[in-house]
Parts: sequence; structure tokens; C-alpha cells
Amino acid sequence: MILILDFGSQYTQVIARKIRESHVYCEIFPGNKKLDEIENLSTVEAIILSGGPASVYEKDAPKPDSKVWQMNVPILGICYGMQLIAQQLGGKVQHSKNREYGLADIVIKSKSLLYAGLKNKMPVWMSHGDKLTKLPKGFKVVASSKNCPNATIVNDKGTIYGVQFHPEVHHSPFGKQILDNFLFKVCKVKQDWTMKNYIKDEIARIKKQVGKGKVLCALSGGVDSSVAAIMMHKAIGKQLVSVYVDHGLQKLGETERVRKIFGKKFGKNLIIVDAKKLFLNKLKGVTEPEQKRKIIGHTFIDVFEKEAKKVKNIDFLLQGTIYPDVIESAKIGKAVTIKSHHNVGGLPEKMKMKLVEPLKSLFKDEVRQLGRELNIPNEIIDRQPFPGPGLAIRTLGEITEEKLRIVKEADAIVDQEIRKAGLYEKIWQSFAIILPVKTVGVMGDQRTYEHVIVIRAVNSVDAMTADWVKLPYEILGKISSRIINEVKGANRVVYDISQKPPATIEWE
Repeated sequence: MILILDFGSQYTQVIARKIRESHVYCEIFPGNKKLDEIENLSTVEAIILSGGPASVYEKDAPKPDSKVWQMNVPILGICYGMQLIAQQLGGKVQHSKNREYGLADIVIKSKSLLYAGLKNKMPVWMSHGDKLTKLPKGFKVVASSKNCPNATIVNDKGTIYGVQFHPEVHHSPFGKQILDNFLFKVCKVKQDWTMKNYIKDEIARIKKQVGKGKVLCALSGGVDSSVAAIMMHKAIGKQLVSVYVDHGLQKLGETERVRKIFGKKFGKNLIIVDAKKLFLNKLKGVTEPEQKRKIIGHTFIDVFEKEAKKVKNIDFLLQGTIYPDVIESAKIGKAVTIKSHHNVGGLPEKMKMKLVEPLKSLFKDEVRQLGRELNIPNEIIDRQPFPGPGLAIRTLGEITEEKLRIVKEADAIVDQEIRKAGLYEKIWQSFAIILPVKTVGVMGDQRTYEHVIVIRAVNSVDAMTADWVKLPYEILGKISSRIINEVKGANRVVYDISQKPPATIEWE
């Protein structure tokens, strides 16, 4: 394992992704995590100290456990991580008059395994306002830039490296090779992080944790819950019971899709609960978005708990928690919680079940890889993200059976045309929204007064920011024409060209 200590950099997850792309396993922990609290510490083959927004000379600047320096494994410090190495080992870091943000050229001053096979001069991405003014004893300079004479440093043993730039970002074109040189030339690690190995190891872990116990799964039909359920079924078979709550807020044909794909595999251990009327009654007259979300969340738990009681002797609850959920729910240094995720933090106490989380060490694209390895159909694996509250937050204003029908049919047309154009996998999300307003139209010489449908298509990497997709006019025209002609109750279609921020991806 490569241990990554996170000091608040926005790029820390990118470091992990780059390492895993090279088939090497790594984990991220808060920068000030006590090493004694880390499981499998004995398997750590190298440590990477991430960047971060703080200055190492500040009073409350986050620092690693002092035992890091006694681990006797190679260390790579990136930006803030390099400055930590210098400051902690006797060097000096100060505020720089000439800050360096953006592209800069570094020049290699002396031979180093870190730059093996690379040219003497290369562009890198800098992002720092502090500089290293005094090297720690036993260190030398390997590379420099115009404003940063100590762009790369290394100790005499060649085991501790510091780089002032960010090799993990795509703006550093040779950054991947630099990271690979650290992994394979400095650390000499093996490339054994594969999905086949993951499945083998995780199945053994699940069997050990669960034993002969029963596991309950809240199956949504989405990527994470589907892969988690199939993985668990592969490990324990009939000991898994899956509950799918049909609340009526899913996409058109979703319940039939779940029954078809999972019914064959799970048999009687797939329970489908028809709760459409219950959810509609609970949401009657409600227009405020947050109130909608809370009602849906609480009602779902109530329905799920009721079904759980019918299944005797349940010991564990399966959750599709993925690695970004775990990372973002942790505190980094003294920073506040970035995101308290609904999958992390346990269960209602009265449910008295332990958690099983077979995906909690995987990134989203790795979950998809795992799903393909498990032969889960592409229609599940390649799905675009879908919000937890479902179409409730795409049905603005009060939710009614009629408005749900309209938005489901419109959304299905968007889906069909985007797929037909070969764009589905290239777009982060594409969907329809129904507005709580009606407009006048003309159909067959008759006056109409019907709903407005909004089309939303965005591209994003992590949903934190998003840009609207420049869909070809012919595709927009075809979607509009089909919705107006085929969806009874809609007579106008508009396209949302807002970015996030200031808008959000969803409308509620």
C-alpha cells in the first residue's frame, strides 16, 4: 500500500487516481492521522505528503505524525508536502515575494531516479506562495525553475523527495511519468492492483466478516448499489436479501428493469415493495425542495425498516459507500468536514445491524470496472448519475401523478435521443425537468395550455462544477419535436444553458 496523507489539497484524490491507474494500491488519510490508528500499517511501502492551502510556519498548520520520519520507507512531498519535509527536517520555509501560479519550466540540475527517462527541461504546474529558503541537512537540489531555485530536492540516501509543483494534474504533462518513477524506480513496488485481485480479496474479507449471518441490501438499481449487491451475492449467495422500494420517483421502466436483471439472479431474495401511493400521499401539497427531500428520505427509511422486520435474523446492512464518500466525510487536519455523506456514519440505532461496505475503497470508475468484471449489464454500469430523491427534484412545485407521468415520458425521450446520437457515455448528465407553469400553444388549430419541459445536459468531473453541453441543434430539435408530439400535457420545450456555479446541476 502507498499511504497518502492529505493536507487539504484539492488534488489529493487525483494523486490516488494516478497511482491506481498504474495498478498500485493506495489509501488516503487526513494529514495529521496517527499512524498507530492505520490498519495494515505494516504493508505501507511509501508515503506521499499532499499539497494544501496552509503555510507550514503558521501556528496551527497541519503536520504529520512524527513517526512518519521513522517509517524507513520512501517519502514524496508535493508542494505543501515538500515544505513540510524541509521544515520538519531542519530546513526553512518563508513567504515568497514572487508567488508562482500556473505553468513554469523546471530545469534538471542533477541526475535523479525521479526524472529517469525525462528531458532536462519540462513544463510543470506550480501553485505556491511560500518558498524553501534553507535546505535540511543532507539534502540537495535536483531541479529549479525561474522563481523557485528549489523546485525538487532529495536526501543523500535518495529515499526522501520533495517537489514544489503538482505532478498529479494534467497541466504537468510529464507528471504521470514522475509519479511512476517514484513508484517503480525509487520504491520498487509491484503492479498488482487489479479488479480480479480485488474481487478475490474482497470476497474473502466479506466471508470472514459475515460468516453465516444474513445481509440486507437497499437496492436502488443505480451503479453503486447494483455492483455492491452483485458482489455480495457472489460472496454469500442466498444469505443476501435485497429490498427495492418502488416509490414512483424513478425513471420510466426502472422497476421492470430491476425485476428483469436482479430477479433472475436473486430469486425470492429480491423483494419489490410498491410504495408509490404512500410517497405521493406524503408529498401532497409540498412545494419546498428541502421539505420534499426530507419527506422522501424519512419515508424511505420507514418503508425499508418495515420490510426489514419481516425478514428474520438480519445481522448486516449492505451499503454502496464508495471511496470519495469516505474521504470527503473525514476531517482533514483541522479543516471542517467537507461533506457529510448519507452513506457514511452508520444506521438508525434501532436497526441494530452492522455495516458491510464492499466498495468503500473504490473510486467511481473503479466501481464500473468491477461491475464489468462481474458481468453486470452495461445498461446498469454506464448509467449517468441519478439523484437520491429521484424525479421529485425534477418535478418543480407540487408532485402529482400526472406531472410525474409527463416528466418520465419526456425524460425517456431525452435518454433515447442522446443514446441514439452516441452521446450518452460522453455526457455527465442529461435529463428533463417539468416546470410548475403552463403556457399557451396551438395544436391542430386548437388552443392548448400545458406544461413547459426543460432539457438539461451538463459535463462535469466531480459534480462540484459543471458546464452545459453544446448539443447540436438537430438533436435539440428532435427531442423538442418528440416531446411536444408524444407527451400529452407538454407543449413547450426549453434548454438550460446555465453553468455550475452559479446554478446547480439539478433544479431543486
